Amino acid sequence: MAPIRVVTDSAADIGPAIAEKHGIGIVPLDVRLGEIGPEVTRTWSSEEFWQQCANSSAFPETSAPSPGAFSAAFSAAADDGATGVVCVTLSSKLSATYQAALAGAEDVKDRLPVRVVDSLTVTMGEGILVVMAAEAAGAGADLDEVVALVEGARDKVQVYGSLDTLDNLRYGGRIGKAKAFFGSLLSIKPIIEVRDGVVEAESQPRTRTRSLEHLASKVIEAGEVDQVAVVHAAATTDADKVADMIAREFPRERILISHIGPVIGSHAGPRAVGVCFKLK
Repeated sequence: MAPIRVVTDSAADIGPAIAEKHGIGIVPLDVRLGEIGPEVTRTWSSEEFWQQCANSSAFPETSAPSPGAFSAAFSAAADDGATGVVCVTLSSKLSATYQAALAGAEDVKDRLPVRVVDSLTVTMGEGILVVMAAEAAGAGADLDEVVALVEGARDKVQVYGSLDTLDNLRYGGRIGKAKAFFGSLLSIKPIIEVRDGVVEAESQPRTRTRSLEHLASKVIEAGEVDQVAVVHAAATTDADKVADMIAREFPRERILISHIGPVIGSHAGPRAVGVCFKLK
């Protein structure tokens, strides 16, 4: 294992296979669905989460991990021989997770150095930065080099999402300027953007088809990109459609298709589809 380890949170939507491959530690946020608490929801796969949501009248709710959860992850890395940890979190403007990670780092400062980086983004936008960090650490980069890499790439990552409903976003309160949508909800499939760490209104296509086409166009028109992920909340068919459209300009085999997990899904809502990509 590399002497520098990478830790993130479950909002990065990194699957177990990717985490295991790169030795990435994941600290879960808490998700509650009605009377079902995080000790149960944490055991659900993304598919199970969406099935449970479909059968429940409750909106899912999320809360940040405790500082102790982060310090435990950092200590586990030290126990495994790590000489330092880079922790990449979801946007500090959307969650208290970044602050919890800072407090957890303070708790272990006598054991090993921990650098906490605010990704200023979510889902696989965050995940792209996390995997970059882990790959650099695996190649022998030191603590400062890994941090510099993530901070340098952060402004090159873009995230857009097509929402099938605004109910979850409104209920969860992480709306930023997306509240502009609420005055004109008749027959629109809004596109949101994570801009400078906040959820913003981007455009208002009138149909689902146009909203998916718009997502693909954001990638195609962005110029040179070197990483692309299409994420979805129980909308595999639509995610495949977006990937096929992007494949006109970007190799289909290099497009990662993955689930929006319970944390981001709690706010994006069912059937959301997103594109996360990094400019060269």
